[in-house]
Amino acid sequence: MFSSVLGVFTPAVRLMDERSLIYDWNTVEYDFKRDASNHPHGVWFDDETLRDGLQSPSARNPTIEQKIELLSYMEKLGLQKVDLGLPGAGPFHRSHIDAMLTHIRENDYAIRPGAAVRTLMGDIEPLVEMQAKHEMEIQASAFLGTSPIRQYTEGWTMEKLMTTMEKAVSFAVENDVPVMFVTEDTTRSNPEDVKMIYQRAMELGVRRLCVCDTCGHVTPNGVKKLLAFIDEEVIKDAGYQRRDIEVNWHGHQDRGLGVANNIAAVEAGADVIHGTALGVGERAGNAPLDQTLVNLKLMGVIDNDLTLLDTYMQKANEYIEVPLPRNYPVFGEDAFETGTGVHASAVIKAMRKGDDWLADRVYSGVPAGDFGLKQVIRIGHMSGRSNIIWWLEQQGIEPEDDLVAHLFEVAKGQKRNMMDEEIHAAVAAFTAS
Repeated sequence: MFSSVLGVFTPAVRLMDERSLIYDWNTVEYDFKRDASNHPHGVWFDDETLRDGLQSPSARNPTIEQKIELLSYMEKLGLQKVDLGLPGAGPFHRSHIDAMLTHIRENDYAIRPGAAVRTLMGDIEPLVEMQAKHEMEIQASAFLGTSPIRQYTEGWTMEKLMTTMEKAVSFAVENDVPVMFVTEDTTRSNPEDVKMIYQRAMELGVRRLCVCDTCGHVTPNGVKKLLAFIDEEVIKDAGYQRRDIEVNWHGHQDRGLGVANNIAAVEAGADVIHGTALGVGERAGNAPLDQTLVNLKLMGVIDNDLTLLDTYMQKANEYIEVPLPRNYPVFGEDAFETGTGVHASAVIKAMRKGDDWLADRVYSGVPAGDFGLKQVIRIGHMSGRSNIIWWLEQQGIEPEDDLVAHLFEVAKGQKRNMMDEEIHAAVAAFTAS
């Protein structure tokens, strides 16, 4: 039984088993298992686009309407947490946070709101007021630098840091504001300092810890070693059950390892992974949340419907003015396009078999259809005749030999792939001649 799709016939049953067509080296001696009983919940995500992302020196601060639209995509994608901003930055920022909280409440969103705060009572007080107004929990992401290089630069001591943390955390807990205690630059901090301050925070009632690679320093090996230390030497050593403490991972992109480190954090047992749309953020950016979601989806770790992820990325690109290079993985314009003859020929053959699964994988490590996208065949100086014939057929134009030969010669004289309008113009010129 066959059905027509895009002018080709789609067989109801593929003759070859999918597993026999791709040997997946990623799965060799790899068996990722997560003991659900040992964690507070499954793998969650905290979208930092509207806070840490906007700290990018080239980012544009979106309007409140645009922020609410971006927030709606986070909700549709099934993201569990969102950082709405930094209330300590002033009344303007607080007004935006307040408006987004109103939208979350009025639309009964499942996403859990939070805001970044310094470990100061003055930063936490607005959250106390907002919680009362909106009748919902707002996570206080209370951050404090702990690395020796930061302590030396600021003239801080661990005693001062402990006192600062204790005052702020105690105030939040007393006012029923849930705290995620964040140690900045954890990946360059002394183990004894990390252990001391986290354990004291837990004694005061904190049940959410955030481990940070603030300067983009760590490698995947370092991520796994650090998170193992948090599990064994910080949480369990203090007498807590791992399932009672939520461990967050927050990474940056300075060494280009943001996504790899996010995956390593999941493998090491992190409960919440932070990131931003398109990796927007300070310096080289935050860990890209979009690429993290794509990889974890392909690994089978999550099952979120990510077909709207492309739309979210395009909106983030437009509203925040974060660059979206043409060759950006999955969401760049070139990600699923080819004008190369040999490559295009293979994709076209798969399409002519009527097999979208095959067409999406024969020359791509990411299946476009899983993310609401599709393979695109272009015509250019490296194209073969099959590119031209396929393009003409998709436009409803008869691929007559003379027309194909003409377009082939035109394409060979180009310095890049041709735009559809250019090809149509070439067809019109040939037809008129």
